Amino acid sequence: MSTKPRRDKFKGLLNQHLPRVYNFCFRMTLDHARAASATEEVFLRAYVGEPPEEPQVEVWLIHIANHVLEQRLPRTPEVDFDLLDETLRSEATRTDVVRSLTDPQRDFMLWELKQGCMTSVINCLSPGERAAFVASNVLRLDDENAARALGVTPAAFKVRLSRARKKVGDYLAPRCEHVNPMNPCRCPARVGVALRKGFIRTSGTVQLRQSQQPYGRYGAGPDVEDAPERDIGVIYGNLPEPDVPAGFEQQLVTAIDGGQWDRVRDKKLSSK
Repeated sequence: MSTKPRRDKFKGLLNQHLPRVYNFCFRMTLDHARAASATEEVFLRAYVGEPPEEPQVEVWLIHIANHVLEQRLPRTPEVDFDLLDETLRSEATRTDVVRSLTDPQRDFMLWELKQGCMTSVINCLSPGERAAFVASNVLRLDDENAARALGVTPAAFKVRLSRARKKVGDYLAPRCEHVNPMNPCRCPARVGVALRKGFIRTSGTVQLRQSQQPYGRYGAGPDVEDAPERDIGVIYGNLPEPDVPAGFEQQLVTAIDGGQWDRVRDKKLSSK
């Protein structure tokens, strides 16, 4: 395939799969800058390689992403459950901060806190367990495709997933209002602490999301109450995808059209 048709075909692939790949990288890293850097490497490697037929493209891309992150992430978690408790739950609850906010600000910060807290919980897992949990419960891949994406046997995948679910469930079950409305940890009461400790973004970020897509309660969507779910998988499966950074897709398209990725590909092919 000549250069222009190859570029055009790949830009279609990029547009279709970027949000899901970014979602995986963000859940694995808990950091937008690190997620963007990993995602860029994923698509560069994909451009240098040969994509499979469409039904398997997503699994192939997640496989590349997992390989990239295995090389970048430390073997042990960078956060743990005790640190998460100390960050968000070591102080008395306060609701005055939420009451003082306007509706868009309040909705945004509750959405940010739920996203951040849930992602922080799975970042307390080892990278292998975290990848299994994200593939199954966030991306909702079936066991066979999830195992293929992570490069392990189905049996090994199920062991990792079982361990991950137990750790996440044991942590959230007695704490989180989204699991049980009677639990003590409620997002509106934790926003003030989260803001003060830099756990969630603050002023000026409400406008980053498109106005025609209202947050709804905890980001569940317009007129949706986000009722507590006792099933951990349902909670994570219903989390809204994190926003891909503004201009990020265009940045990658510019690199493709400018020939940078072709030069990397040509160098790779010439070394074989």
